[in-house]
Amino acid sequence: MDPTTRPGADAGAEAGAGAGAAPVTGRVPKLRDPASGGGFAEVIRRRYLLRLLVRRELKARYKGSLLGLGWSYVRPAVYFAVYFFVVGVFMGMDRVIKDFPVYLFSGMVLVNLFTETLQSATRSVLHNAPLVRKVYLPRELFPTASLLVSLVHFLPGMAILVIGSVSYGWRPSLSGLAGAAVGLTIVILFAIGLGLLCAAINVFFHDMEQVVDITMIVVAWTVPMIYPWTHVRDHAPLWLLQVYLTNPLVSAVSLFQRAFWEPVAPGALPPVPALGAHTVASLGFAVAVFLSGQWAFATLQKRFAQEL
Repeated sequence: MDPTTRPGADAGAEAGAGAGAAPVTGRVPKLRDPASGGGFAEVIRRRYLLRLLVRRELKARYKGSLLGLGWSYVRPAVYFAVYFFVVGVFMGMDRVIKDFPVYLFSGMVLVNLFTETLQSATRSVLHNAPLVRKVYLPRELFPTASLLVSLVHFLPGMAILVIGSVSYGWRPSLSGLAGAAVGLTIVILFAIGLGLLCAAINVFFHDMEQVVDITMIVVAWTVPMIYPWTHVRDHAPLWLLQVYLTNPLVSAVSLFQRAFWEPVAPGALPPVPALGAHTVASLGFAVAVFLSGQWAFATLQKRFAQEL
């Protein structure tokens, strides 16, 4: 035996070291790489953080505001008034499309949801740079919070649409509401998929915000919202019409119009050809965009902290 070693010395030392400190119980949590991500499964598991981010975003946006969430009603009302009077009254579109206000607003609520989600999701990671640098949390939380905030603003627009449609004699149908639900799903998947991709690119190239903002200016003109789709059929070559109809937003807006506008103006316009096939294709394309955006975001997020 080593003479310097005394029986019980180690035990005594351990007891002495632990005399002034509480014993450690349980298992030490596994350390996580800050650059790792758990995808949307981790977002769901940490949904309490998601609620905090959504509340923080809403409070920051309406801090010091007299109307608060009331601006969610004012904004779509102003958009509607501008398009209705400029396009509907001054350009005479209300004489071309029966019950033009319902036709216009049934597309506008979806377009506003898409544009707001994509614009805010693109900025979401960059605007939360301090959290990305210092705290581990799923980075997908930030675009997802942007989507949920946009949905909060979407609800007042939907309330206005339903009230306006009822005033024109609208009665809901199961098939129409199911189609509207599919259209909403297409917009959500398409917007968050593009938002994830643009948010990741924006970390490395800040010009992406400007590109998205400029692109959103023309989105309203790429769907049958302020004009009938027959204008494209009558004035565009066949190949351009096919490209136009493959736009997922065209299918989504057409489904919303079929749900809320066609019941009050039956036969006012010929239906979009093969809308069922276009809907399936649009839904598949939106899912593909969502998965691609999630993959790109998961791949690039490993360098977010370094870039920020």
